[in-house]
Amino acid sequence: MSQDPRAPAELSWETLTQGVWKENPVFVMLLGLCPVLAVTNTASNALAMGLATTFVLLCSGVLVSLLRKLIPKQVRIACYIIIIATFVTITDYAIQAISLDIYKALGAFIQLIVVNCVILGRAEAYASKNKVANAFVNALGMGIGFTLALLCLGIVREVFGFGTLFGIDLFGPNFQPWAVFALPPGGFFVLAFWLFLFAYVRQRRNPSKEEEHAA
Repeated sequence: MSQDPRAPAELSWETLTQGVWKENPVFVMLLGLCPVLAVTNTASNALAMGLATTFVLLCSGVLVSLLRKLIPKQVRIACYIIIIATFVTITDYAIQAISLDIYKALGAFIQLIVVNCVILGRAEAYASKNKVANAFVNALGMGIGFTLALLCLGIVREVFGFGTLFGIDLFGPNFQPWAVFALPPGGFFVLAFWLFLFAYVRQRRNPSKEEEHAA
């Protein structure tokens, strides 16, 4: 008998890892690309945005799961947005209090976390249908996957665009930075490279059915 797709998912190792690899929000589902391209000119900015998004994912996912039986279906999306916006506001003030430099570097993209498809999608597709523990672990995996994707772009762009990594000089005074990597077009180039590499690795690890039968 096939399993009902509407039934709550069982908590497993895959609940955590699917957001990192199988359903990576950036490299597989292509969600949240605005901050991915806009704030990844340095690894520090990428890490800060990834952690901020992960915090909102975790908190909103847990609260949506807790209230899933109390929220009327007719207004569920509006309720999810209010919940997400609340934690985005908390995150916004927290970053502003911790580091003004990071706050200024991230700019309006902190507030725009509220419309990030990754967060609303997890609330609607997973947290609203599963227990708190499942929602927490799944949101953590998605947050880790999103943060790793941001870091993949941020590290490459900072190393080639500035010759530094997390502000630490790597190549000495004679290094000539490749300015294109620090500019918006560099974000598209690096994202395209990582998408190609990620798709290639996934294809090599998951051969098609025809190749499996042929083997």
